Amino acid sequence: MPTDATILGAESVLIGCTAPDQADAITQVGRKLLELGAVEPGYLDAMHEREKSVSTYLGEGVAIPHGTDESRKFVKRTALAILQFPAGVDWDGNDVRLCVGIAAKGSEQVGILSSLARILMDSEQVKQLREAPDAETILRLLNEVDEEFSR
Repeated sequence: MPTDATILGAESVLIGCTAPDQADAITQVGRKLLELGAVEPGYLDAMHEREKSVSTYLGEGVAIPHGTDESRKFVKRTALAILQFPAGVDWDGNDVRLCVGIAAKGSEQVGILSSLARILMDSEQVKQLREAPDAETILRLLNEVDEEFSR
């Protein structure tokens, strides 16, 4: 996964989050993308629109909320925001512990989704991400997976 500091840095990761429901979790990850300067406010509504049309739940306790194709006009730069929900969030009947918000200007989203799919192939890696004690651990784990698949 691209863990370049411009796309994903320590300030992009929040540990120990709580959310009463899926909508709130999406809002939180969208606000983080907004706070990072990656998106304009309109992108948050598009993230909720996307979820209404197709679930962004990937499996292994991971969801990847992102906007619609039309919402790319609200993306200032490609970035990721990762929020960890240790107590879980009900995501249409699935338990989500890791929420990866994606803002992509163009085709970068395909590479990000591909990297996430590779990570999900290793349930032990995903478990470590879900239970990581700090942002640095999440960044280290993502870098290790990226390096493994780059070989």
